[in-house]
Amino acid sequence: MQNKDSESELFQSVTHGPLKTDEVIELIKDFLEDEPSSSYSLVIGTDSHEKNYSGNGNHYINLVTAILVHRRGFGGKYFWKRKELSNIHRLREKIYAETFESLNFASAFVPLLKKKLNGKSPSYNLEIHIDVGEHGDTRDMIKEVVGIVTGSGYVAKTKPKAYAASSVADRHT
Repeated sequence: MQNKDSESELFQSVTHGPLKTDEVIELIKDFLEDEPSSSYSLVIGTDSHEKNYSGNGNHYINLVTAILVHRRGFGGKYFWKRKELSNIHRLREKIYAETFESLNFASAFVPLLKKKLNGKSPSYNLEIHIDVGEHGDTRDMIKEVVGIVTGSGYVAKTKPKAYAASSVADRHT
């Protein structure tokens, strides 16, 4: 699998437009610090859609990773980032690509956010949402991908509770 886009790609926001990583972190920090006594969730999820360019047999998936910060009972904010991966031919490859994209994103983004917060903001529950569920073709993969996510130290959520992947990221693929 090859990444066709650069890692310097901007995030997108319905509210704020295109943003750099440090701008997203600042907005999340501000949101968390606005109501420090509230309960928060930080949620990461990736969804994809397959593309076939120019009939040459090369298959690409358009991956969208969403990050959401949710103040329980009071709404939240979300941001997303898009990239393409090539030579994805099977559903299993697609689900693994989505899962690993979320994990790679979390391992790069969360330490930057923690550094910016410097222990001064409210804590949050961190979840990775995986676009698999009990119904449909992905049901046989649930244990595998949940194991990968939990083995990486994160809380995993699957459909129908995986709204970051199955609803938010899906909206922008």
